[in-house]
Order: sequence, then C-alpha cells, then structure tokens
Amino acid sequence: MKHQLGLDVPDTLVSQIIHIRDASIYNSLVPYECPILEITPPGFVEPFVVEDLEQNFTVNLSACDIGLQTANCETYHNDFTDGIYVIKWSVSPNDKVYVEYNHLRITKALIKINEILCCLNLRPDYNEKIQEAIKQIQILTVLLKAAKAQVEFCHKPEQGMQMYNYVIKKLDKLACGCGCSSCK
Repeated sequence: MKHQLGLDVPDTLVSQIIHIRDASIYNSLVPYECPILEITPPGFVEPFVVEDLEQNFTVNLSACDIGLQTANCETYHNDFTDGIYVIKWSVSPNDKVYVEYNHLRITKALIKINEILCCLNLRPDYNEKIQEAIKQIQILTVLLKAAKAQVEFCHKPEQGMQMYNYVIKKLDKLACGCGCSSCK
C-alpha cells in the first residue's frame, strides 16, 4: 500500500514555462511527506529541485522558478530550450516512492509549424504548391510525435533527438520556402 505517483507534462506553445501536473493516486493511509520535484534540463547533470508541493499540484514553472535563470526575473523570463528534460517526482521514502520521466520538449517545433501555417495563408481554394506544403507539415508533425514516442515511451533518447533535429531542419527549410519571417 503506497502512493502511485504520476505526472502529466503537456506540450505547450508558451516557451517561457514548463507546465507540470500531478497525476498521482495517493493512499490516504500513507503519509505524504518530503515531496520533491526534480527537473534536469538538456545539457545539465544536476537537477533543479522544487520542494513543498501539495498533492494534486499544477505548476507553471519559469526558468527563474527552477534556478536556470538568476537575473532580471522580475522583468523578463528566458525561454526553455527544446530537448530532453528528466523529470522526477518523489515522496518519502524518496528513494523508493518516485516516478521519473524523459520528457521531450517540442515547443520550438510547434511554434514553427504554426508560423508556417500562418505564412501559407491557407484558403479553401489552395493551389498545388500549398497542397505540397500541407503534406510536408503533416509528415513532419507525425515525425515530431514519433520523436516524442522514441524518447518518452521507447526509451531511445538518441533516436528521438535525431528525429527531432531532422524535423527542425525540415521545418526551417519549409519556412524559407514559403517566405516566412522566421526563415533561417
């Protein structure tokens, strides 16, 4: 009889926050003590720690909230980079009652897809060039979901990141092809 911990980390179009929701099932007969949320961003080896969270929490964390940004927090929030975040949620005894996820953040890619869709200025009477762009976006969207699946479900982070990087490269090319202002 213990807590069944779980987190929901949905994709978001807000680049300055990471949204995390507690999806745990708590046993009322077991104490809820020492809650610790650990977030290790891409390129880091030590996690940033958030403590004292209530059961069934929902948090929108900024780079300032987790210590990734330490200056100008009152006026500006840095973007979270896309990539693999290791997110661990635990309660006492923290070495035994925990859940850990590899979360592939894809905010930059989702924003780029929306920018391209705006750039295409879709109408019901679109031409073949736009139809081809739509097909490419559909394929890249599926590949982006496949990248998340590789990281989050198949436990193949390297393959997931390779696929993510491929999608970003193709989205950049597609953005340039339609004349988007975000063309690189």
